[in-house]
Amino acid sequence: QLQLVESGGGSVQPGGSLRLSCVAPGFTLNYYNIAWFRQAPGKEREGVSCISDDGVRASYADSVKGRFTISRDNAKNTVYLQMNSLSPEDTAIYYCKARSYWGQGTQVTVSS
Repeated sequence: QLQLVESGGGSVQPGGSLRLSCVAPGFTLNYYNIAWFRQAPGKEREGVSCISDDGVRASYADSVKGRFTISRDNAKNTVYLQMNSLSPEDTAIYYCKARSYWGQGTQVTVSS
């Protein structure tokens, strides 16, 4: 069974940056479209960004366009989410998803 593991979360001040990573130990992610979701306290989980298996196509939620960049390094079997110009509204648990499989999430907190 595919297991996804996110990392890279943490606490940053507004305007700061973080880079999240998603890996699948023992599996190759190269065959999967990968999506990033997030869930803030008291809110529903929402899609943030997704990338095709070959890395050619990517899409973003309007709320993160121009600030977040999704990418993948299939040689390293890793998908990234570069997050810049972070604001308190970006505070959430961030999850990566491949087909019906979810990771356990990584916490991102943006606060002064």
